[in-house]
Amino acid sequence: MAYVFHNTNIGHPPIASHLTTGAGRSVPGPWLGDIATAQDQTYGTGEFIYLKGLDTTGIGTWVTYNADDWSTTLLAANAIGPVAVAMAATVTGEYGWYQIQGKAIGKALTGFLDNANVYATATAGSVDDTVVAGDLVKRAKGASAVGTPSAGLAEFEISRPYMDDGLTA
Repeated sequence: MAYVFHNTNIGHPPIASHLTTGAGRSVPGPWLGDIATAQDQTYGTGEFIYLKGLDTTGIGTWVTYNADDWSTTLLAANAIGPVAVAMAATVTGEYGWYQIQGKAIGKALTGFLDNANVYATATAGSVDDTVVAGDLVKRAKGASAVGTPSAGLAEFEISRPYMDDGLTA
């Protein structure tokens, strides 16, 4: 994935990068919480938010994030909050882009099917299509079976997804 920004922003690192600088930088952007639009020739246009990393975050890892301090937590059962997909292996002490809109590539468990609803699982950071009450990732839908584009990953259509631990869709 080679995303190109729609608007040139001085200091914005490439979408698939991760840095050890973030909030309070003395150089131009991005700032934690910045949202940018970028386009990939294969996956189209997407929106991305700049967030703090978390150990065990790899490319395609699903997270919830907190707008208080822009921290991330691996997506897990019973989570509450906005959801995003990591664009790089952005670990603790690093900062990077997370996708919140468009066609995303995310981690999925074996057996995930195309056009399926998306649910948080006991495997933190991954999703599945097995129905679990309260664990529906709202505003997210499978766009391929697991294995596309590669092992352990699937394509998803996301539009500012979130979880609220609610029992209804």
